[in-house]
Amino acid sequence: MASSIVVNKLERTSIEEYPMEFVERKGKGHPDFIADSIAEISSIGLSKYYLEHYGRILHHNVDKVLVVGGQAAPRFGGGEVLQPIYILISGRATTDVKLENGTIENIPIGPILLGEAKKWIMENFRFLNPEKHVIIDYKVGKGSADLVHVFEREKEFPHANDTSLGVGYAPLTETEKLVLKVEEVLNSEDVKKQYPAIGEDIKVMAVRQNNKIDLTVAAAIISKFIHNIDEYIAVKEEVEEIVHKVAEKITDKEVKVYVNTADNESTGKEESIYLVVTGTSAEHGDDGQTGRGNRANGLITPMRPMSLEATAGKNPVNHVGKLYNVIANLAAKKIAKIEGVKEAYVILLSQIGKPINEPLRASIDLILEEGVSFNSVKYEAQQILSEDLNNVRKITQEILDGKIRLY
Repeated sequence: MASSIVVNKLERTSIEEYPMEFVERKGKGHPDFIADSIAEISSIGLSKYYLEHYGRILHHNVDKVLVVGGQAAPRFGGGEVLQPIYILISGRATTDVKLENGTIENIPIGPILLGEAKKWIMENFRFLNPEKHVIIDYKVGKGSADLVHVFEREKEFPHANDTSLGVGYAPLTETEKLVLKVEEVLNSEDVKKQYPAIGEDIKVMAVRQNNKIDLTVAAAIISKFIHNIDEYIAVKEEVEEIVHKVAEKITDKEVKVYVNTADNESTGKEESIYLVVTGTSAEHGDDGQTGRGNRANGLITPMRPMSLEATAGKNPVNHVGKLYNVIANLAAKKIAKIEGVKEAYVILLSQIGKPINEPLRASIDLILEEGVSFNSVKYEAQQILSEDLNNVRKITQEILDGKIRLY
């Protein structure tokens, strides 16, 4: 194992010291986040059914979810959805099982997928009714024979289903922490109780130039709570105040906050501001797709190495597109806590058919504090990554339990 893990010392400036940094997060109600969430909850639902009935997670990948925006007519004090959002769950799954007595047992794929999707919507939106405002459909076929064969091999460790990359890094910069926290707070239960007009569709974009951070926040505002343009402006000001309070706890840098910058408030009309009926822009033409949103650490960070692989919806047993991104992030966080390490980057490359705990190559790149001996941290970093790779079964369970962030 250790021979496949290469540790490198990077002679470069840490991201925190770069003159410019860009960070984005698409929040809970964003169409891309919805697509990721429906994909992942579908995988979890299937996994739990397979475990309950057959004692193991069977082959599946439902990581191709499409959210097609509907049409809505928000208005001051009310509004209605004119055409529902359409969600299509697609991918591959084990749809029938041959029992020991030779009989074929069919698996209720449709009820599992549709039930999990509706449940997630009900638990995460206050005003989006999955029966009234959303049409949920599915197109799921059987897994291809060769991949199913790889998946079903009885080995100590699962075998990789693909040749793919996983990427992780740590620690987060102040700007990255700020973006994560802003979305978390704006979508928190406390904020929704105090300011019910703030919808679930929150997108945060940050740019830091030296010691100044510009935060652009797109916050969907629920139309039934807004009766005129002045009330709408007041809610925007509340959002701005909330964001500034979050920023004060995270950074000493100068932070400017911009909310719903596409608004044309001077018209005083509903169609010129960011009003929604249900809490998401998916109600009116904004589409979403699995994998177009946040990476495995919850952020979109073009200044950092990123994998374009979607983590959501892939099976949690041997799909390296999911597991290697999770393991890389977990290992990077631990490695970054080694004394003298400023930044840690982990990249894992799988090879299809090989044990998942034995990557073809694993790279750990370290930026060290001045004067720290590279050899003093190299071995410890290798051991951390090796241990996390060997804990892949534990990680599978933590994914099923919802303990690991995936997007």
